[in-house]
Amino acid sequence: MKIPLYRQIQANLKEKITSGQYEEGGLLPSENDLCGEFNATRMTVRQALNELVKEGYITRQHGKGSTVSASRKSLGLLSLKGWTEVVIASDRHGKTFVLAGPVIKKLEDAAFKPLIDAESHEDFIFIKRLRSVEDLPMMVEQTYIPNENLPNFTSEPLLEGSLFRTLLIRYQIDVQSMTQEVRAVAADKEIANLLKIKPKSPVLHLLRKYKTSKEGFYLYSSIYCNTEKFAISSFN
Repeated sequence: MKIPLYRQIQANLKEKITSGQYEEGGLLPSENDLCGEFNATRMTVRQALNELVKEGYITRQHGKGSTVSASRKSLGLLSLKGWTEVVIASDRHGKTFVLAGPVIKKLEDAAFKPLIDAESHEDFIFIKRLRSVEDLPMMVEQTYIPNENLPNFTSEPLLEGSLFRTLLIRYQIDVQSMTQEVRAVAADKEIANLLKIKPKSPVLHLLRKYKTSKEGFYLYSSIYCNTEKFAISSFN
């Protein structure tokens, strides 16, 4: 699947904004500079910038260029930010290991019931991943993505290991907001083994429902976090 260049530029700039490389209130590079950086026409660059305006990441004013808007998404693992962007922004050495999937599976986990409101999808693409920071297992994440018009999703690797980036660039689906429940629970044997902690040790359990730019298309995640070494916050 050929990814339009304006989508690649849009995703690149978005990541730099959400990681803090382009700070709130600061200016993006000029259109001429972006044309040179991405070897793109002015029309292509403007299309990418217009998409960022629609999403609320930047504002544009004639004669003043493109200004980074107030951030909608704070950094930290309790925020909307994807794992890849958070780890890169925090300058930590992070790794992701796929434990299962992507495979087609029904969303039968009763824990998600409080977050599901008239879900219309029956089949989901399921991925189970283990995240580590500085070689310390930190998160076990189980994610359900609606199996709707996502050709080749189960057969192609995620772009740079990022689910959010893959959805945006390949399928033009942007993750925009989330509902989240956070609880402290005792780790069962499976989670304890994966996180290399003792069974029944306290872990943070996050249940998430992500709203996207596609009407009726929601992602669901169940995440267990080991907070023994690293604090989990919604800030940089």
